[in-house]
Amino acid sequence: MARLKVIDKKHNRSKEVIVTGPEFTIGKMPGSHLMLNRFNVSRRHCKIVENNGGFILEDCGSTNGTFTEAGKVAGKVPLREGSQIFIGDFLLVFSVDGAAPDDAGAPSRQAPPGGAPRPKRQEPERFTPVELKKKIHENLLDDLDLRHIDISDQSHEQLREKAHEVVEKIVSRLGAEKPNWLRSEDLVKEVVDEAVGLGPLEEFLADRTVDEVMVNNWDTIYVERSGKLERTNKRFTDNKQLLAVIRRILAPIGRRVDESSPMVDARLADGSRVNAIIPPLSLTGPTLTIRKFAYEPFDADDLIGFGTMNQRMSAFLRLSVENRQNMIISGGTGSGKTTFLNVISSFIFPDERIITIEDSAELKLPQEHVISLETKPPNIEGQGEISIRKLVINSLRMRPNRIIIGECRGGEALDMLQAMNTGHDGSLTTLHANSPRDALARLETLVLMAGMDLPARAIRDQVASAINVIIHTARLPDGKRKVMAITELTGMEGDVITLQDIYVFKQTGISTGGDILGHHEATGSVPKFVHGIKQRGIEVDMQLFG
Repeated sequence: MARLKVIDKKHNRSKEVIVTGPEFTIGKMPGSHLMLNRFNVSRRHCKIVENNGGFILEDCGSTNGTFTEAGKVAGKVPLREGSQIFIGDFLLVFSVDGAAPDDAGAPSRQAPPGGAPRPKRQEPERFTPVELKKKIHENLLDDLDLRHIDISDQSHEQLREKAHEVVEKIVSRLGAEKPNWLRSEDLVKEVVDEAVGLGPLEEFLADRTVDEVMVNNWDTIYVERSGKLERTNKRFTDNKQLLAVIRRILAPIGRRVDESSPMVDARLADGSRVNAIIPPLSLTGPTLTIRKFAYEPFDADDLIGFGTMNQRMSAFLRLSVENRQNMIISGGTGSGKTTFLNVISSFIFPDERIITIEDSAELKLPQEHVISLETKPPNIEGQGEISIRKLVINSLRMRPNRIIIGECRGGEALDMLQAMNTGHDGSLTTLHANSPRDALARLETLVLMAGMDLPARAIRDQVASAINVIIHTARLPDGKRKVMAITELTGMEGDVITLQDIYVFKQTGISTGGDILGHHEATGSVPKFVHGIKQRGIEVDMQLFG
C-alpha cells in the first residue's frame, strides 16, 4: 500500500493519506482524492498512477508546475520510496509499506545477521524556496554586515553587485539543503531582488507589457496587462519583507508609512505612481499598488495608433492648446487621464513658462522651461503639510504662462478657476467624473470644498467663463482606453451651463473576441473660439469639424 505524507509548509502542519485506486488525483477541484485548496495549486494539478506494481507521477497541465528532486515534471516520472513531490506550498513524501529506501515498491531487504534491523540512511533535510530564502537572508545580514558599512556613498548598482557576490557564496554552501530542481542562479536573483531591490516586483516593473502591479498581501500579487487583471504565482517571503520593500520605495523621497501614518502616495525613480496602505486600515495586510509610467512618454501619434483618438481630434487639441484654451480631462480611475494630460501638454510652445503641480510628480514634459512642484505630507507630529491648494496659490506669484494641475480633488479647484479667469489662460487639469456633464457637477462640489459659501449660480458663472473644453476619457470593457467625447462649454442658459460635443466615440458592436467596435466622428459643431481666431487672421482647416 502506498502513502503520502502531506506537509503544509505555510502553516507548519502535516497529515498522511493512502494512495487509493489505479489513478490518484491531486488538486483543488472538489472530488480530488487529495484536495489542496491553495491559489498556487491548479484544479487538476497532477496524478499518481499505479503501473506494473510501481507508481508513476504525471502533471495534468498545472499552471505552477509539479516538481520532484530531479526538477519539473514534464512527462511520466517513476516514484520511489522517499520521493519528494513539491506542489505550491506543499511537500508530499511518497512511501510504500514494506519498502526500503531507494526501492520502488520492492520487498524489504533482509535484516543483517543477529536480527537487528538495518538502520535507514539519513536523508539531508531539504527546504522549500521560501524557507531557503529566509535562511539566506539571515546569513546575508552577517556576511554583508550592512550594520557596519557605510552605504550612503554607494550607488544602487554597487550595493546590488556586492549583495550578488555574497549571496552566490551563501548559496554555494547550501549543498543538499537546496532541492535539485531549484536553480542556483534563480535563487540568487530572487534573494538579491528582495535584499536590495523590490523583491518579486522587479520582474513586473521590467516587463513592458505590465501596466499596473497590485499587491494585496505578501502572497497575493496581481498585474494588469492590456487592461485585463491576472493573478501571478509570485509572492513575498512574508509581510515583513513586503513592508521593507514599501519603506525602501518611500525612503528616497522622505515619506514614511507606519501605524501613525498608515496610508501614503509616492513614486518610483522612473515616475511610476505608488500607493501603499497598511494595517490597521487594510484588514488584508499591507497593500501596494504601482501604476507604471511609460519608459518613453507617449505622444499624440502613439494615442492615434492605439485608437484612443483620431488624427482630426489630435489636430483640434493642438489648435486648442496653442490658442490657450482652458481644458479639463475627465474620466474614471485608470482611464488614462494623466497620460493624456502629458500628451496634450507637449503641444505648449517651448518658449512658455510652465508650472506643474502634483501630489506625486508624474508629468514629463519635453519643454525646457518647466517648474515641477509636488505636495508635502505632514511630519510625524502632523505639521508641515503643503497641499495642492497652497502650491496653486504660490504658483501665481511665480509668473507662469501655464499652470498644469495633475488632478483637482479639493478646494484648489476654486483657486484654479480664479487663475483661469485672471489671465492664466491655457491651464490644464484632470478630475474624476463619468461624463462631461458630471465633470461640471464635480467641479462645483470641489469649489465648495474650499470653504467659501458661494451660491451655485456664482460658481457656475465662474466655471462657464473659465473652462473652454472638456476631454472625457474612459476605459472600455475590453481594456482599451478611448476619448469618449471632446466637448465645448458654450455659456449659460438660466442656471444651466450649456455644452456641445465637438467629437464623440460611436460604438457599433462587439467582436467575437470581446473587443469594442466603433469609431470617432465629428458632430459638425464648430467651437466658438475657432471663429475668434479666424477673425484674427489665423488659418484653420475647417475640415476638422466636417
